[in-house]
Amino acid sequence: MTLPVLYSFRRCPYAIRARLAIWQAGLEVDLREVVLRDKPPEMLAISPKGTVPVLHLPDGTVIDESLDIMRWALGQNDPDGWLTAAPADEIDALIRRNDTDFKPLLDAYKYPERHPARTQAQWRDAAVEMHLADLDARLARHANLTGEGASVADAALMPFVRQFAGVDRAWFASAPVPALRGWLERWVATPLFVAVFAKR
Repeated sequence: MTLPVLYSFRRCPYAIRARLAIWQAGLEVDLREVVLRDKPPEMLAISPKGTVPVLHLPDGTVIDESLDIMRWALGQNDPDGWLTAAPADEIDALIRRNDTDFKPLLDAYKYPERHPARTQAQWRDAAVEMHLADLDARLARHANLTGEGASVADAALMPFVRQFAGVDRAWFASAPVPALRGWLERWVATPLFVAVFAKR
C-alpha cells in the first residue's frame, strides 16, 4: 500500500464530509466506492462495524470515524484554516448538535413510516426549530456558520443540510431559512463539492 485507502459511499453525508476534508487538504487517496449491500471483506476486516467512511493508512492505522478523518486530513494541510476559523468549543458544539440531536430528526423526516410517533411535517418542523433555525440565524449575520470564512463546521454540517433539503425540495425552496438555503446553494456549487461528489 503506497496511498491511504478510503472506503466511501458517494451519497453518505458522513463520507461526503470526510472527502471534503481530504480534497481540501489536497491529499491523494485510493478511493474505493463501497456497495453497501455487498461490503468488501477487506474493509470489514479492518473496521468490523461496517460503516463508511473508513481510512486505512499505509502504516496500518485505521480511522473509521468521519470527524477523525477530517481532523487527520486537515492536520496534514489546512490551506484555508478550517480548523482554526473559530474557537474549537464552538465548532465542536455545532457538530455535536448536528450529529447527536439533528441526525435522528433528519432520519425520521426522511422515513416517517418508520417513525409514526409524529407526522413527516412534525419531524421536519422539529428539525428546523432545534437546529436549522439557529444555523439560519448565524448565516444571516455572516457568510459561514462561525464567521465570514469557512470552518470545519461548515464542511461537517453541509452534507446533512443538503440531505434534509432533498427530502422535499419544493418545501425547502420556500422554507423560512433563506440564509441557510443560500449557504447550501453556494457550497454545492463550489469546485470542491463538485469534485468530491463526482461519480466514479
